[in-house]
Amino acid sequence: MASPEPSDRSGRGADEPRPNWVQRRRQKVADEIARNRRGEYTVPTWVLAAALVLIVGGWLALIFLA
Repeated sequence: MASPEPSDRSGRGADEPRPNWVQRRRQKVADEIARNRRGEYTVPTWVLAAALVLIVGGWLALIFLA
C-alpha cells in the first residue's frame, strides 16, 4: 500500500530547507574538485569533438591546399 506522504529522494530530513542555487552550485563544484583530485577526471565531450574537428580540418586543408 502506498504511503500518504510524498517520498523525499534528496536525503534531506523533513525539517531541512532546500538549498538555494548558489549552495547547490558550490556543492557541485566542490564535488567535481574532489573527483578530479581522486583521479576521476574526464575530458568533456565537446572538447574531444572540437579536437577531432580541428584534426580532420587540418588534414583536409593539407590535402586540398597543397
